Amino acid sequence: MSEPRNKRRETQLTLIAVAVGLPIVAGVALVSFLININNKSLHSDPQAVASVIHSMPLPKWAAAVKQAQQVVRANVAEQNLPGLSVAVGVAGDIVWAEGFGWAHLESKTPVAPGMRFRIGHVSKALTSAGVGLLRQQGRLHLDDEIQTYVPSYPRKPWPVTLRQLMGHVAGVRHYRDDEWGDKPSAPCERASDGVKSFANDPLLFEPETQYRYSTYGWVIVSAAVESAANEPFFTFMRRQVFEPLGMVDTEADSATHPPSNRVTSYYRGNFGTELTTSVDYTCFAGAGAFLSTPSDLVRFGTAMITGTFLHPFTVSMLQSRQQLATGEETEYGLGWMLDTVELGGKRTQMTGHASRTIEGASTSFLIFPERGLVVAVMSNISFADARLIALAVAQIFGAGPL
Repeated sequence: MSEPRNKRRETQLTLIAVAVGLPIVAGVALVSFLININNKSLHSDPQAVASVIHSMPLPKWAAAVKQAQQVVRANVAEQNLPGLSVAVGVAGDIVWAEGFGWAHLESKTPVAPGMRFRIGHVSKALTSAGVGLLRQQGRLHLDDEIQTYVPSYPRKPWPVTLRQLMGHVAGVRHYRDDEWGDKPSAPCERASDGVKSFANDPLLFEPETQYRYSTYGWVIVSAAVESAANEPFFTFMRRQVFEPLGMVDTEADSATHPPSNRVTSYYRGNFGTELTTSVDYTCFAGAGAFLSTPSDLVRFGTAMITGTFLHPFTVSMLQSRQQLATGEETEYGLGWMLDTVELGGKRTQMTGHASRTIEGASTSFLIFPERGLVVAVMSNISFADARLIALAVAQIFGAGPL
């Protein structure tokens, strides 16, 4: 009698396992199905990627542009990017500007060269120029303690200077993902308002003993600019930096007063390419709040090369590697990322900035001062490899007219 009872028990356990397991298997299958459906290719044929160009390049650059177009289309399809915009400046002129893919996926609105993207951390390079301008005017000094300009920022166990904040060696912490990202935040009318949320946090280390990237450090820098300029930060940047350089499409990214002619921002979620939520970045100020276009960044980069906005000495100072107390050099200047790359078979100095972390945007902004070359690439999705595309484009145009 025991064997039949054991068999009946085994049968019952099997039925229970099947009953419990079926929903789990069905759930996993459903999730896999949704991921496969939503991760579908946005551009199945690289050659068919839509593009918009407003003015044809000069004949001497036509071959280089054609080659670069192929590189960009291949990357847009391979990286599965919604949209991308690129501009190239050579010897003081914008020689190419073109948009690829979709500014808005649902409506299939194409990216045009004049459409605005979030540039995130690249904002620091623009703010650096604002600091340089005020320094030239004698209105601020890099080695002053930060409380000279931002008295609301509490003193710490060690003095903190503007230069240290700009070079990411001051010990101020970076923001955490749970503090920003897809969570809406209240707007900040002034840069100093953005300092309040982290002002009482302790320093992570004694200044100049470590390099630690800190966006919050640049919020404090923005507040110092605002104080030295004696006007709201965004007003100063518009009047004293953007307008003189013809950067008419660069402004603050505000959820309460959203600028026109901007792309829709996306991120790669669990179910494919998803819309980002509306976030107000004005509290980031000059650390990460600007919208811009590749053409505007090329205008800005060109001005840094030619010395038509800041004195060459000021540009050199801002774009020089910072040192720790040990004498070790960092790979960062005062608002500028610094590197040496192979370009046209020669080692070439490169400066600029990059951003891949602000919600729904990726930007690579590269300047090659020795070549008079500026490249800016922007995509409307988080964590795109814009640098890969920008370097490939730089290789083509760095070789000169084909």
